[in-house]
Amino acid sequence: MKITSSAFNNGAAIPSIYSCKGDDISPPLHWEGEPKGTVSFALICDDPDAPMGTWVHWVYYNIPSSIHDLPQAFETDREPAAGGVQGMTSFRRTGYGGPCPPSGTHRYFFKIYALDSTVNLKKNAGKTELVKAMKEHILAEAELWGIFDH
Repeated sequence: MKITSSAFNNGAAIPSIYSCKGDDISPPLHWEGEPKGTVSFALICDDPDAPMGTWVHWVYYNIPSSIHDLPQAFETDREPAAGGVQGMTSFRRTGYGGPCPPSGTHRYFFKIYALDSTVNLKKNAGKTELVKAMKEHILAEAELWGIFDH
């Protein structure tokens, strides 16, 4: 399985339009190569270099298996029109929140998971709840990462 973005290459700088210095919109994402039996996808974006521990920038789960692309500036509603559910981030809101590190260079990981089911989570669930719920249901996973400095 593979995840890519037309906005930046794996390991490269994330353009500022996708950060708090820019428009704070999500980058376009594409994934492919999931195994047979995939029922849904889950997406997590986080920054493990945050000073107070990993900072969660995006949680999106129960993404229909027919979806393989998220456009730039994907909506931030809890229940997007495309389907699925967006969970709570470290910004205490749903939807994407871009890089906004206090200082230094940080890494941002966009991780996509192919699941053999959907997950049933309470409203405003976040990364911790999602990771626990999908633990026994991951068929494949892939990651894309970029860097950003303030």
